[in-house]
Amino acid sequence: MERSIVHMDLDTFFVSCERLLDSRLNGKPILIGGTSDRGVVASCSYEARTFGIHSAMPMRMAKQLCPEAIVLRGNSGIYTKYSQLVTEVVKEAVPLYEKTSVDEFYIDLTGMDQFFGCHQLASELRQRIMRETGLPISFGLSINKTVSKIATGEAKPNNEIKVNKGTEKPFLSPLSVKKIPMVGEVTYKALCDLGIKKIQTVQEMPIEMLARVFGKSGVSIWKKANGIDNSPVVQYRERKSISTERTFDKDTTDIGKLESILVAMAENLVYQLRRGNKLTSCITFKIRYSDFQTYTTQKRIPYSSADHKIIPVVKELYKKLYERRMLVRLIGVKFSHLVEGGFQIDLFDDDEKILNLYQAMDKMRERYGDRAVIRARGMDAKTISRFNPFNGEAPPLLANRRR
Repeated sequence: MERSIVHMDLDTFFVSCERLLDSRLNGKPILIGGTSDRGVVASCSYEARTFGIHSAMPMRMAKQLCPEAIVLRGNSGIYTKYSQLVTEVVKEAVPLYEKTSVDEFYIDLTGMDQFFGCHQLASELRQRIMRETGLPISFGLSINKTVSKIATGEAKPNNEIKVNKGTEKPFLSPLSVKKIPMVGEVTYKALCDLGIKKIQTVQEMPIEMLARVFGKSGVSIWKKANGIDNSPVVQYRERKSISTERTFDKDTTDIGKLESILVAMAENLVYQLRRGNKLTSCITFKIRYSDFQTYTTQKRIPYSSADHKIIPVVKELYKKLYERRMLVRLIGVKFSHLVEGGFQIDLFDDDEKILNLYQAMDKMRERYGDRAVIRARGMDAKTISRFNPFNGEAPPLLANRRR
């Protein structure tokens, strides 16, 4: 059966949310992201893009390019709320969808032609999203995910494009190779060095030539350039790891501050494990110094989701890596090799008192927030996260992330 895959993407999502809250921002250049010298642009309006500004650009550079831009720190809670509103509309209307980020969806409408017409259904869904949320959204429709995603980019802002079967190569050929998903700055530069700037050039090349230069990535680039992509729309992907990290506004050697944030990070991640009914058997600690030298170390442990088993290991790894005379720029914690578990795998040495303690703490966190019950050592740290990493939802993108 011929597939019908829709890619939907909310236009300048963070900016659109802010404009819903304050109409005075309409038509003005908006920058959203970290406001410190190390801040980066998480999102920018189309008015700001005319100055050459783009996402992930250092905020300092963006403000130099457009001094009159309005800079907002952003509100992750608001963005998450609107993302969930859109998700609920999509969930009600389609048989199968995949949420790949806070503002992006793939929808499989294969077989729906005999009932409604896939383009009509996608168009009506887009109109409903705009009507019920007030957010602008664009989509591309084709036979696969790659062509649909590229079509969405061409449809923006606030429009839609359908690429009929058999017209994928002519649609893609005049576009820049940078439009191909998975072609980042490094790969794009390498392609340009070979004289490859348009997708048409890739289409005319033997697949073996790209494979020799780029290996498996070259094969993938050639297939995508030719509109070949059989990857399915997958509604839920099992997570194999969870992690968090913190970049400091100012490099530090404050041991108390480092340990406080480290404990808060680890405690929050362990809580997320229990909430997702997961166990971890591998703990990783990451540290980056002021000279950008980055080190990681890890340790395997018996499967667990208990604070008193995991936090001491995190501290142990921290003490193993930390050089006291070096300024620290970033620290991070990661739990991997996750499996389904819960309390049945001898989590707490069958200690009923500790079992009851963790269950009571987690109930309080569920009801009053993840900082309702915390260790005294971690009180100086701000909240790490409040989303459930195991419910199939994409995590919220925090607008104030720093490099």
